[in-house]
Amino acid sequence: MEALTNYHSDDEGSESAVDESARLHLKSDVSIDAMKSALAIDSAPKIESKREIVKVIPVDVSSKEVTYNPKYEELEAPKVGPDNPFLTKLQSATKNTLSGYVETAHVNDFLFESQRRTFSSYGYAIDPSFENQHGNYVGDVEKAMETDGLTVFEKGRTKPEKRKREARGEAGDLENFKGPWAPFEDELKIAVPSEEEQALIDAQFQKTKAPKLEEKPEEKSTIHIKDTHDYLGRSFLHPPQDVGVNLSAEDPPEKCYIPKKEIHRWTGHTKGVAAIRLFPKSGHLLLSCGMDTKVKLWEVYHKRRCIRTYLGHRNAVRDACFSNNGAQFLTASYDKFVKLWDTETGECINRFTSRKVPYCVKFNPDEDKQHLFIVGQSDKKMLTWDTRSGEIVQEYDRHLGPVNTITFIDQNRRIVTTSDDKSIRVWEWDIPVDSKYIADPSMQSMPSVTLSPNGKWLACQSMDNKVFIYNAISKMREHRRKTFKGHMVAGYACQVNFSPDSMYLLSGDGNGFLCVWDFKTTRMFSKFRAHEQPCVGCEWLPHETSKVVTCGWDGLIKLWD
Repeated sequence: MEALTNYHSDDEGSESAVDESARLHLKSDVSIDAMKSALAIDSAPKIESKREIVKVIPVDVSSKEVTYNPKYEELEAPKVGPDNPFLTKLQSATKNTLSGYVETAHVNDFLFESQRRTFSSYGYAIDPSFENQHGNYVGDVEKAMETDGLTVFEKGRTKPEKRKREARGEAGDLENFKGPWAPFEDELKIAVPSEEEQALIDAQFQKTKAPKLEEKPEEKSTIHIKDTHDYLGRSFLHPPQDVGVNLSAEDPPEKCYIPKKEIHRWTGHTKGVAAIRLFPKSGHLLLSCGMDTKVKLWEVYHKRRCIRTYLGHRNAVRDACFSNNGAQFLTASYDKFVKLWDTETGECINRFTSRKVPYCVKFNPDEDKQHLFIVGQSDKKMLTWDTRSGEIVQEYDRHLGPVNTITFIDQNRRIVTTSDDKSIRVWEWDIPVDSKYIADPSMQSMPSVTLSPNGKWLACQSMDNKVFIYNAISKMREHRRKTFKGHMVAGYACQVNFSPDSMYLLSGDGNGFLCVWDFKTTRMFSKFRAHEQPCVGCEWLPHETSKVVTCGWDGLIKLWD
């Protein structure tokens, strides 16, 4: 034991004095009482207070209530441990605010406000980080050097003198009195522009100059059948008498039925078919408007051949309309032309254009006004043309968007038009002010409107996938109980139509379906796929009980029974 107590390091430089009390228990001749007195245990030792070691006590994150107003430093725990080597210099900089380190400094309020306004107005201010502030600027330094650092409160360059006018003269001298309208002394009275100004004027004129229309395409037609006349010398415009149906009858069929199956398919268009129109009254011929710029005439009965193809438009044909006797028809195309054709000979009789795209075209149904037709255009106007003179005789310009449809009602005395401005307007014929305006925040654009065969109802295809019915006889009021739903036409100008007995309503569909509703109960009776692409046209043969013709963007025209 004594050897252990005497044990120490051989290194003389590292010897240290050992407290005797610390080695007392290693000696063998020490009594127990001496060891108790030397090795007394303090049951309550002095402990350094945490508040003295850590002066900033962070707020306890587990506490739900703070009973005092903590300082900014108490909101974060003290940083301990080594520095983060991945922090940037900006992130590791000392901060006493969220945005950085702020030093307290005294700045005169007027000086601070003057420099702030100077920087806001002129783009420069004195740099406050330099003790000798003169000559040190922030912002637009070049401008500060030009103005010698003038502030907004200092007087800079004097304003240029106002231009002086000539003497007003005396009021009594009527010939020489100029008054406040006297010209300036240095005013130039030459009206001819300089070369630079003339060049700018010419360039602006070229931009606003109306573009020239392309050269007129060659109008021609091709006949596809040899027997254009029968043994009595009648042309194909005469209704056939051997089809089992009286095509000259004025009364519609007593009862119509829903078509169920396809019985024929006409092919010939290389692109989609935009519209189809039946021959007036008899319906034995079919006119189709193609997106391939072609217009074709088809047989509905017998061999159902393509009779004639009319060529003369540069762009897709959007709409067509027969005259009352069917001897002539109009076509409206995206090439901004409306053309009048002879149905039998295929000759283009006349062409009309107002340098705007025609959206719809209609002959006046009155027999004494067959030389007049009305066109709805993309420039929000409707124009009435005279086919004899080729001039515009009336203009309607109250719509706020392109005109989509034109429909004659009330024995052809009034016109109903719809437009992309989501409104319906009613006009008196040849009066360019609308007599009734129908608009509602819930209304949508109506690209197709059809009058019922009995002339009482007006079916309007709406872009919100509904068909609305309006009373065409009285005050053009909406029939609230007759709203037809169940099809999808949003984004497509799908045609809506009636059966000859006005008992059924049919419409195309954006998905290629043909929908048939009961007009009395508004219940959908049938919905079947007619085309692979949108079905945009449908016509019910006027003397047949269940035959319907449809067309679509797949380029096909189909007959259903």
